[in-house]
Amino acid sequence: MSTVQLGSALSVGLIKSDGPAGTAWLRLSIGALIFLAVARPPLRSIRRRDVPALLGLGVTTGLQTIAFLAAIDRIPLGTCVAIEFLGPLTVAAVRSHSTRALVWPALALAGVVLLTEPWHGSFNPAGVGLAALSGVGWASYILLTQQVGDRFDGITGLSLTVPIAALTAATMGVPQALGHLSFGAIAAAAGLALLLPVLPYALEMLALRGMKPAAFGTLMALEPAFGVLLGLFVLHQTPAPAQILGITLVVIAGAAAQRGGQRQHPAAESADVDLKPCPAPQ
Repeated sequence: MSTVQLGSALSVGLIKSDGPAGTAWLRLSIGALIFLAVARPPLRSIRRRDVPALLGLGVTTGLQTIAFLAAIDRIPLGTCVAIEFLGPLTVAAVRSHSTRALVWPALALAGVVLLTEPWHGSFNPAGVGLAALSGVGWASYILLTQQVGDRFDGITGLSLTVPIAALTAATMGVPQALGHLSFGAIAAAAGLALLLPVLPYALEMLALRGMKPAAFGTLMALEPAFGVLLGLFVLHQTPAPAQILGITLVVIAGAAAQRGGQRQHPAAESADVDLKPCPAPQ
């Protein structure tokens, strides 16, 4: 979570020079090269019925990355992560098959209202809308990742989908970054790609070997809090007392939703978890 949010916070500087889509394209392209070199995906093992999920996951990852980076260019990092977190939290609540579980997305939404403080003039509807779009992307990412994860292991799946995400981001990113590329920008993007997605995914796999998915998902509910902390220490975005209460509500809701939000069939234990942070999107 630290590397994910640190990578997001440090991306703000590159966004200023190369734009959100340009930053997404650079990060995803370098990440794709790393995954291709490490995994060397067996393309012959891809079946025709695998293609829709692979393409869907790749395109979703690319678009979500752009939306998230565009959002943190407009609103504080912690607020953006909390809004985005509504996506996977809702997925977990719906999968519990209990109407009572829907109270957790509602609680998180109340926390988001406290975070965004719409009663103040600083409310940024574009930033909130982009963060919400990223949340929809995260929810879609969970569903698609579980389909891909049932067919390919983690690194192999990423080596197949991250290049598609990079090509998706290139459609907007290349025109946006054109004329602003420099050795410094490429070097910065390479470092950011290691922070996100390469290093977090490796650490996630190691963590999942030693804990159950439910425990992993509960810990991942701290993601918005990490966003606030990294926003404070790296970007000097100091939350107000009401916003601290808001992020607390989001974290509580995320942890509580995990109590009943797991997949019901055995493949879930090895494929993914409901509140897993998407390695590429941010």
